[in-house]
Amino acid sequence: MSTFSPIDLPGDRRFVARNRTTNPQSLPAYSIVVPARNEEDTIRDVLEDVRHMTDDLIVVDGHSSDDTVRIARSYGARVVQDNGRGKGDAVRVGLANVAYAITVFIDADGSHDPGDIPKLVAPIAAGEADLVLGSRMLGGSEELFGSFSEVFRLIGCLAISLSINYRYGVRLTDYENGFRAIRTDVGRAIGLTSDIATIEQEMAMKCLKNGYRVIERPTHESRRKGGTSKINPVQVGHLFVLNLIRGLIGRRRVPAAASLSRNEHPVVAEKR
Repeated sequence: MSTFSPIDLPGDRRFVARNRTTNPQSLPAYSIVVPARNEEDTIRDVLEDVRHMTDDLIVVDGHSSDDTVRIARSYGARVVQDNGRGKGDAVRVGLANVAYAITVFIDADGSHDPGDIPKLVAPIAAGEADLVLGSRMLGGSEELFGSFSEVFRLIGCLAISLSINYRYGVRLTDYENGFRAIRTDVGRAIGLTSDIATIEQEMAMKCLKNGYRVIERPTHESRRKGGTSKINPVQVGHLFVLNLIRGLIGRRRVPAAASLSRNEHPVVAEKR
């Protein structure tokens, strides 16, 4: 597995977070991507919290029929339309449009705590990880208990985690949480293909398969603050299983073109 040095930005550019949920701190500039479809009830609070944390805030809109796009633009977000295929499509579109070497993904439903973003970004900035997952198993969740579908979802998450851990020889607890940070060049290089929420486990498995370093940090998940979830775990469970099987098959590899030596740094696009 390759080793990496801390990520440097052109001119050592840094963006000082001034979000009320975090202590002021200096981190390398990073992009924040918020996939959203019909989230007018919740996205306002999310954008209010994260807009001071980056100058590259992107809302990837899934062709919303409500006020999601108008609200996003009112908070200064750059709105990009996905191809209408699902969350995985939105993640790929987001990665293709970000400006910085680190990309943070956060849901638009208000279930994630923006105050956790710095601890997802910091290990990548320090050259200690390539993908940092937010773990609800370590940080707690209000959405994994209480109903049949939530318990079904929890059991599925645990089964997927055990399978991936056994296959790749790691000990991680939550591959399904959409709250995460990744090196942008890695996210673009691993060949993501999922169109739905299976993108989260696919991203982790392809990072592990290609020799990238995947770690996790505790993050708390609250119940969504409004609107309705777009995912029914009972209806799409078989798709997660099929995606899991594909991700477990094949030999681990470290493609030279996707790796960076200690003396190389990822190319960062100019701020648009």
